[in-house]
Amino acid sequence: MLRQRIITAVILAGVFLASVAFLNMNWLALLFALISMAAAWEWAALAGWSAPVLRWLYSLILFCAMASLWFLCELGDDPARALIQPWLGVACFFWSVAMLLVESYPRSTWLWRSPFVRTMMGWLILSATWLSSVFLLTLPYGPVLMVVLVLGVATADVSAFFVGKKWGAHKLAPAVSPGKTWEGLWGGVLGVMVVTGVIASLLPLSLSHLALPSIFVLGLAFAGASVLGDLTVSMVKRIGGVKDSGVLLPGHGGVLDRLDSLCGAAPVFALGLILMGY
Repeated sequence: MLRQRIITAVILAGVFLASVAFLNMNWLALLFALISMAAAWEWAALAGWSAPVLRWLYSLILFCAMASLWFLCELGDDPARALIQPWLGVACFFWSVAMLLVESYPRSTWLWRSPFVRTMMGWLILSATWLSSVFLLTLPYGPVLMVVLVLGVATADVSAFFVGKKWGAHKLAPAVSPGKTWEGLWGGVLGVMVVTGVIASLLPLSLSHLALPSIFVLGLAFAGASVLGDLTVSMVKRIGGVKDSGVLLPGHGGVLDRLDSLCGAAPVFALGLILMGY
């Protein structure tokens, strides 16, 4: 299984890097939208939209939401931060609420177990992830920022996995994800902090105004949000009675299983950059 996961991860990494390197912003926005729609197809089943035609409808509604954000936030031009920040603020507020829901699971299920609430959760999470990712592409060194985002999520995931497997003893959220431990969490955080320090040392002179403490705070928030994204999707899958959201990616499950950490991290990363004055 580990070998299969590694092979799939290498292929995905190659496709991602090639896309960021050779596609312009408009094509990348469309590609990210299609990936989000694939994740929406999987989320629809978790929300109770079991019939294929309903799952297609769910994905289509998400596409309409992303298209609306494209025009409302003027992403095709040079979007003003004031247009983007409120949407990112709403997304980050949701993840603050999600942290409480995960912490109190299963007592919190009465708040979100209805198909309507889970339906809205999926649209909010996936549209906010798409908006955050596309917004990053509009910033100076946008493709590099996108790579940093994905690299940070991967670092948190891999570091948490190996540290947790080696030293994990104290369960982080046993009712939600029995395999996750506090040791793994701090291993992931440490991994992100190391990567953050390396990136901070490589910043070009044009970004020298960014304060080093702020960069590390952003890295810390980013790492925590990454884990929260994973736990939140795991929580919803618990209600659906499934381990994986799909089977599209060998060794990894579905598209949503690979995007869950990114969903939590992307809005925090994008909003953090705005607040830092990037």
